[in-house]
Amino acid sequence: MPLIIVKTKGIFFIFALMKLENYISDLLYRYECVIVPDFGGFVTNETSAKVNHSTHTFYPPTKQISFNCNLKNNDGLLANYIATVDKISYSAAMNFIAFEVERWTDKLILSQLDLENVGDLFFQHKAVQFEPTKSVNYLTSSFGLNSFSSPEIKRTAYLETVTNLNTVVAAVPSEEEKSKKTPVFIKYAAAIAVLFVAGSFVWNTYNQNQQQSQLLAAQKQQNEIENKIQQATFVIDNPLPTITLNVAKKTKNYHIVAGAFRERKNADKKVKELINKGFDAKIIGVNKWNLTQVAYVSYTNKYEALKNLNEIKQFVSPDAWLLVK
Repeated sequence: MPLIIVKTKGIFFIFALMKLENYISDLLYRYECVIVPDFGGFVTNETSAKVNHSTHTFYPPTKQISFNCNLKNNDGLLANYIATVDKISYSAAMNFIAFEVERWTDKLILSQLDLENVGDLFFQHKAVQFEPTKSVNYLTSSFGLNSFSSPEIKRTAYLETVTNLNTVVAAVPSEEEKSKKTPVFIKYAAAIAVLFVAGSFVWNTYNQNQQQSQLLAAQKQQNEIENKIQQATFVIDNPLPTITLNVAKKTKNYHIVAGAFRERKNADKKVKELINKGFDAKIIGVNKWNLTQVAYVSYTNKYEALKNLNEIKQFVSPDAWLLVK
């Protein structure tokens, strides 16, 4: 764990910080690019799920990390994050980054630079090459998804085996031989079957005739009753006087408005939603701006409407308002 010495108001403070790559690893979960000033930038690109057909391995969606040595200008992201996490000043964080970059550069010249949970940097053909880590998936939406291998499904081709059958042609017996070989009990069974079929036909015909007769009798009785009702005359000697009641129709002119919609289908959807919540909701018409208005409930009494309006504004929606028509 590297130490950093900071002088503040004549007093030297020593901070024990994490490795620089640990801060980079934290930021790669949330940002697509993390720039290390005077060194380079680590860039992430989201890739979809993949299948390795040779090893039969399935890989979830992930963030592919790449390194761009031309991204060296300080954007403040890394230094601000270190200062916030370790509660140090921004200049102290920049001193720490500069110290780590110098150490990385020296090590990269001599050998391979291994950055924990980020990847490996090395020189090849006079250029810096980067091999990203495969142990960490920085795509948060794939959290908990691991790669897995599935055995190959082997499909067996079944060959159809055809067996040659020798057809044996038997001599067709004559009618006389057939009659001789027919057992006696088969003849009796055939005779019984014929009698059964004939009896069933006669019984069904009888039942149909009986049902038809019953229907005709019921229809005749119904016609007689209807004729008697039509011929009957009801006379009331002292009829009661006619009473006219004038009932004033109560109109619900006070509406607690839930919203106004450009599309009628959206208004219908809002009405259905409010009814499911227990409101006596309905569409109360179209206003002058051609918007379809929807009401939670409507009242004939102004004071009841105002009382319920306050309850709806407090517990349901503060945007509700009262419309008087």
